[in-house]
Amino acid sequence: MRSAEEIAENLSQVRQQISQAARQARREPEKVQVLAATKYVALQDIPTLAQAGIELVGENRSQDLQAKAGAYGEMFEWDFIGHLQSRKVRQVVPHVRLIHSVASESVLSELARHKPLAKPGMKVLIEVNVSGEPGKSGVAPAELGGFLERCPIEVAGLMTMPPLSSNPEDSRRWFAALRELAQKHELEQLSMGTSQDYLVAVEEGATIVRIGTKLYA
Repeated sequence: MRSAEEIAENLSQVRQQISQAARQARREPEKVQVLAATKYVALQDIPTLAQAGIELVGENRSQDLQAKAGAYGEMFEWDFIGHLQSRKVRQVVPHVRLIHSVASESVLSELARHKPLAKPGMKVLIEVNVSGEPGKSGVAPAELGGFLERCPIEVAGLMTMPPLSSNPEDSRRWFAALRELAQKHELEQLSMGTSQDYLVAVEEGATIVRIGTKLYA
């Protein structure tokens, strides 16, 4: 694990790059939130992120979210960014302001069932499979309207994971497609872009970028 000073320096560089990318796209840089992915951050190292100036974190695994938010819940705002299994909804909803990965009818049912347990003000993002990759999580774009209507929790926006590629530019078309879907359905939040392609995501309208290795490398 890097020191708080090293992570703070990496965070500063990421924010500077985001500001530049946002201005090039004629966007306001402050509209883009940096979410620190904590999948590979050990429980005992979580306070280091706060020391580095990180305010928003996202966890991929429900059991790790329970442990980390249970121990350090007041240090950050917490999001859930991993694949969400319906049987894990009950564990996740008390801890987070946003779930980024709502994508199945079974999860909608569990959200309705466990709504009383949710953290006050919790909202969700619908994961969309904009590229149509077989076997990938996400609602098909054509089915998004009906899915939004059936969601029992307020929907803040959309999330996507583009096909894996070593070239960030390959993600641009999918980020643009997600932005267009959000505009069509009058949704504000767009969670897209990781350490690999976050600058392209910002240029295409991301409001939340999920950064891991770029902060900790």
